[in-house]
Amino acid sequence: MFGGAVFIRVSTWLVALGSALAIVAGSVGQFPAWSPRAVLVPPIRIPTEASVLSATQGPGSSEVTLRMSRPFVDGQVKKTDGGSGAISYGLSSYGYDVRCADEFKIFTNINSAVVDPKDFDANSFVDIKSDVCIIPPNSFALARTIEYMRIPRNVLTICLGKSTYARCGIIVNVTPLEPEWEGHVTLEFSNTTPLPAKIYAGEGVAQFLFLESDEQCETSYKDKKGKYQGQTGVTVPRL
Repeated sequence: MFGGAVFIRVSTWLVALGSALAIVAGSVGQFPAWSPRAVLVPPIRIPTEASVLSATQGPGSSEVTLRMSRPFVDGQVKKTDGGSGAISYGLSSYGYDVRCADEFKIFTNINSAVVDPKDFDANSFVDIKSDVCIIPPNSFALARTIEYMRIPRNVLTICLGKSTYARCGIIVNVTPLEPEWEGHVTLEFSNTTPLPAKIYAGEGVAQFLFLESDEQCETSYKDKKGKYQGQTGVTVPRL
């Protein structure tokens, strides 16, 4: 039934971090005493035919679920339907590689507007729908994942860009997905090169890593009514 398992052990580096802090505290007396609590992120098992990621803590413990909209890809896909090479996506050894949808917002300075995070001018983007997106030199574009994510209350999701894009000077940036956040994930592609850069829709762009806590958070993204909760499509900055 299960297509694979993803597990991440973070207890080792937490203990090492705690030991380092304890040494520093003892040396300079500036930090309070801190006792690290080892955290084991258990296997995240993904049913092949269902849109559910199940993370279990072991025998006798409760199960948390991370629901994803279909399609779900059980394993790494490295070829397009036509047989040519593709930037890989799907289930990987320690995470899940998401795909880019075919909706893009390309930044333009044609209006000479000031880039203000508190008052962003939506006219600074040109909307396109295409299998590829060409980002101008030293510019950026917004896109979204094909996947619609729902994060459990005790899970934090970290996103890292694909190495294939990074080696071309194309940076994929996504902030962490907080507990109980849901929606299409907005992706930001920065072209750091002096040449146009190409992004491929329907192929892998980033890997998601799921970190499960041993207790639920006090206040989730849903609790605080976050401004990006339930977003669909490519979402521009909000205040």
